[in-house]
This record gives sequence, C-alpha cells and structure tokens, in this order.
Amino acid sequence: MATNVVPDAVRRGDARRVHLTAICGVAMSALAGMLKQRGYVVSGSDENVYPPISTLLERLGIQIRQGFHADNLADRPDLVVVGNKVSRTNPEVEALLASDLPYVSLPQALAELFIADRRSIVVAGTHGKTTSTALLAWVLEQAGRDPSVMVGGDALDFGGNYKLGGGADFVIEGDEYDTAFFDKGPKFLHYRPQALLLTAVEFDHADIYRDLAHVKDAFRQLVALLPKTAPLVVASDFRHARDVAKTHPGVVAFGLGAEWQATNLRDNGIHTSFDVVHDGTTECTVRTQLPGGINARNALGVFVMARALGLRPAEILPGLQSFRGVARRQELVGEFHSITVIDDFAHHPTAVGGVIAALRSRYPRRRLWAVFEPRSNTSRRKVFQREYVEAFAAADQVIIGGVFHKATDTVTETELFSPEQLAADLEARGKSARALADVETIANALHTEARGGDVILLMSNGSFGGLRDRLAQRLSRGS
Repeated sequence: MATNVVPDAVRRGDARRVHLTAICGVAMSALAGMLKQRGYVVSGSDENVYPPISTLLERLGIQIRQGFHADNLADRPDLVVVGNKVSRTNPEVEALLASDLPYVSLPQALAELFIADRRSIVVAGTHGKTTSTALLAWVLEQAGRDPSVMVGGDALDFGGNYKLGGGADFVIEGDEYDTAFFDKGPKFLHYRPQALLLTAVEFDHADIYRDLAHVKDAFRQLVALLPKTAPLVVASDFRHARDVAKTHPGVVAFGLGAEWQATNLRDNGIHTSFDVVHDGTTECTVRTQLPGGINARNALGVFVMARALGLRPAEILPGLQSFRGVARRQELVGEFHSITVIDDFAHHPTAVGGVIAALRSRYPRRRLWAVFEPRSNTSRRKVFQREYVEAFAAADQVIIGGVFHKATDTVTETELFSPEQLAADLEARGKSARALADVETIANALHTEARGGDVILLMSNGSFGGLRDRLAQRLSRGS
C-alpha cells in the first residue's frame, strides 16, 4: 500500500521524480515551480487546464496530463503530492492508494523539502494574509535578507507566487483551509512557525468550519506550535485574534489602543501615509502605494513583525514604500475614457467593506460602483446575508451577481445567499442596488451607465464569468 511520507531519498535529493495530482491550484503550481528550480523532474495532472497556470507550467517545462487517471502514475514517480482539490474517490487517488508509491500533501512537501532548514515566518488570518505575506517578504528582500516566499497570489514584485532565496527566512502564507482528503486539519499546522503574524480571526470557510469557535480552535492550535520565545504579532482590532493569541507569552499587538498604532492616516491619491507610534512615541512615517485603512493595517503589522525580527526602521521603510502589491488585491485593471476599473478578491463582508472604504479614501469625490459575485463557499451561503448590507453601504451603486453554482454542490436552496434580498435591503437604506444574475447583462449595464470619473470595483474570489475582460473590452470602445 502507498505510504504517507516523504522518502529519505527524495529529501536528500537522490530520488528526483515528483508528480503533483491537481497541479493547477495556485499553491500547487508554486510548489511545482519550486521543485523544478531545485532540480526535481516534475509532472502533474488536473482537469480544466487553462491559462494563466497552464502557461506558467508550460514555461517551466512541466508536463501536465489532462484529467485524473491511473495511467498518470504508470511511470512510478518517487513521490506524489496530492492537492486538496481531489477526494478519496478520485480515480488517480484510488490508483495511488492501491500502489506502493509514497505520497504527501502540499503542506507536508513544503515543510519537509523547503521549510525545514529555514526560519519559518507564517502570516495567517481571515483577512489580509496574502498582501501581508508578499509585503513582509518584499521588506526582507529590500533589506538584503534574500528570503524565500510562498504566497497565495501573484506578488508583482516577485513576478509570481514564490521565490527561493538564499537567506535564512521562509515567509509563507498560512492558509486555514483543510490540507487534503487524508488530513482535514488546516494547512498552516504543517509550517513549523518560528514567528507568526496574525492579521485577523473571523468566521469563514463555512464548508469546513462549523462556527466561529471551530475557526478559533484551529488558530489556537497554530499559536500553540510557536516556541515560547518566538514573536506573535497580532492585529488587536480583531477581538477573536486577541483571544486566540492571549496564551502566548510573546504577543506584540498592533492597532487601535495597542502597543503599536498607525495614526494621522492620509491618502493623496497616489500614496497612503501614516505615522507609526510605539507606546505613545512616534517612531517614523510610513508611505505605501496601497490604498486605505485596510492596507495601513497590513503595512503596520508587517512593520511590527520586521522590528520583532531585528530590522531597523531605515531597513523596513524602502520595502513598504516600493511594494507594488498583489494581483487582484485592489488591482488597477485600467483607465477607460476616464472610468477606472479595479479588480479585487474580496468576498467576506469585512473585506468587502474594507476595500470599499479604501477606494473611498483613494478616490473621495468620484462615484463608486461595487460589483460583487457571491462565489466563495461562505458567501454563497446566507451566513452573512445581513452583514453584507453594512459592507456595501458606502458604495454609490451596487450590483450583486448571481450565486455561483458548482457541479457537485451540496448547498441547499434554503441555505443559499439571496442577491435579491441584499439588493432590496440596500434599496431600503436609500442605496441604488440591483441583482443581476447574468454576467453579460452586468457588463452591458456598466458599459451603458458608467460615466467619466466613475470607479468600478469588481469583487470575486474567482473569475466572475470573465467580467473583468468583457468590461474592459466594452469600455475601451467607448459609447
């Protein structure tokens, strides 16, 4: 039978052939690139293989086998890495388990093959962890520390979602989602943290977590892995983050009323600036290209973690100022006849409200459209039906797309989020809001109704049916 372990020969580098089942996920494709860079011969399999991941893997010279089949393992790789996309009944997985091939999850592979000999700096939390991971890694890079990094998004300064550096640090995004079909614990429990930046703790991932207490229990397990002398930098604005962190002796808090604070926040339309105050004393002024209070919080958390790691302000500020961001996190798609289009990953109501507020500060006198797809496993459910009303309240125009349906959906009709109800609730508060299920209809409405000076914010944790490209094509043609 197959064994759930990284063989010593693979760990030493004597055995070189690794196959990735479900290779086209963001993290799995990053692992594929890292393995390739280390000299492993890498293959992979997946369904619905398409750009940009397929293009990236092709450029790396990695063979992708279309679909999941027992034959994908016929050449007997030295190790199989199983992504969390596939289930126990997947035909390739069934063939794997019936064989004597060794297999591991993605987090196991990362921990044993890449993190084991580095200082693991984990960035975790319900919101802000992707931006904060990329930003912390960039600060260390600009400070000459040459870190390794793996992040759940396209970090513009690194040209992708990973980098293998020669320095002592490995900065990794700690995902609370489950690990694999054979390990339902969160991924971040494998990452051997030597320092932890905790950005937020709120309820999310309703498909795998029962309630907020279940989420908090996962984060408590992560905190328990930290050595007692290791820094735990926590966003005190989130009371549940404070709660899960309170047992650790090395907590350093940032936020309102905390040891470290960001004050005098301002946005000149190009940069966000704020003063860093430590125990009542102003330490320096930070300037970042990222908009709004949510990014000021991210930048402050990174600043505090960098200080905990021994960097001086003069070493930290260049990275904060030059950081260009992560794709699909307040990403400027373009300016089309004076209409600004921005694409964002926001799907939780806290993130939605935060991004809208951030763009209000960046574009204070412009009409703001908020266009949202209920696509994540939480937003597709009515868990936050009422909370979204407040989240969208600061937008001028709101369009709610259709609830994303999956072929293997287990969400019942009574559990589903209601775009129509949200639109009605916003209308009752005096907001212009509507529910439009069809992406083509949304694109046409925006093209017809948007005017010069408007800002259109697209929010989805997926493709939104290609709305970004459809809208850009229409707006580029003008009226």
